[in-house]
Amino acid sequence: MTEATPPDDVKQLAASLLVIDGHADTPQRFADEAFDLVDSPLGPGHLNLASARAGNLAAEFFAIWPEPDAWRGRFAHRTLALIDGVLEQVRRHPDRLALCTSPAEIAATRDAGRFAVLMGIEGGHAIENSLALLRVYYRLGVRYMTLTWANSNDWADSSGDLDDPAAPHHNGLTDFGREVVAEMNRLGMMIDVSHASDKTFADVLETTRAPVIASHSCARALCNSARNLTDDQLRQLAANGGVCMVNFYSAFVDESYRRAWAALRPELARATEALKAKYAERGATVPYHISAWVDRTFASRVPRPPFNSLIDQFDHVVRVAGIDHVGVGSDFDGMPALPEGIDSAADLPKITAALAGRGYSARDLGKVLGGNLMRVFGAAQAEAGYPPPPHI
Repeated sequence: MTEATPPDDVKQLAASLLVIDGHADTPQRFADEAFDLVDSPLGPGHLNLASARAGNLAAEFFAIWPEPDAWRGRFAHRTLALIDGVLEQVRRHPDRLALCTSPAEIAATRDAGRFAVLMGIEGGHAIENSLALLRVYYRLGVRYMTLTWANSNDWADSSGDLDDPAAPHHNGLTDFGREVVAEMNRLGMMIDVSHASDKTFADVLETTRAPVIASHSCARALCNSARNLTDDQLRQLAANGGVCMVNFYSAFVDESYRRAWAALRPELARATEALKAKYAERGATVPYHISAWVDRTFASRVPRPPFNSLIDQFDHVVRVAGIDHVGVGSDFDGMPALPEGIDSAADLPKITAALAGRGYSARDLGKVLGGNLMRVFGAAQAEAGYPPPPHI
């Protein structure tokens, strides 16, 4: 890092850099709320095209997340519906959006003045224990997969349910889980270790031939959530050539907030179960936008953490893993509370300015905001056993 960038240069610098966000849950809105990325107002969400443009965001990995309780037994059905929701956005707005499946396509799309749309599956349960389904998702444009969500699946342990005796536990990856990793390497699909248990994380790094990503994770040293990465894991990720993409969710960013939010969780769980019971009486599941509204209502009872807590997360990962192993993984539209000063994608330049103020050079910022992910994306595709298929 060098001396702080002069304030007059920060705005120009922010506009010039390639900014890629590794994780947003907006596809739930596409599928369930008739939300249009180009034409709909932001509403309670964090991301639409107007906010992306205001924030100099060039590319977004949209998370394809089949919620494991509501869609049990129909994971592939929901996964395909969410993929369709993303592809429909591109079909409706070919002059503004482009589906991208490689680093070169991201760069070309930005040069053409369009917004780059990418997809990553969140939760390996989406493949329903089928490598054939994994390949189908790849052919539809999916370019990473988070091996688990908060739920362990039949072949990989999650960090989210290790204390649940009813959850399947395997002490990391099963033999089939290692096959999944190998097939993702062969396809050129990035492996995402966010949400993975510590043992799953270790097993992935033992198995993969390509660098991996943590698409939306913070540092456990600053916020003691099992969802975050330890300093040892950050160093191991760096040795693998991978990248940790900093999550903006307040309960992963700030320890004081995490504790306050944890104290509310039992009450929130009771409210959620009561809501599920009401919808079950109608033979329905709780829509995502309703459950998200409940989460936001409870989160409003906890003061948002300071903006600097988020910048501290970036700083810590840089100090531990190195400047080549940090990225942006906002988790927009997937959580109820952001730190102060961050309300939507339009606020991303504040992060650029804050990091510049702490001495990050233009070269440093280029790596953090998108360059590191582009490198890992390219490295994953270099491991592919055959060229990427044409778009469908």
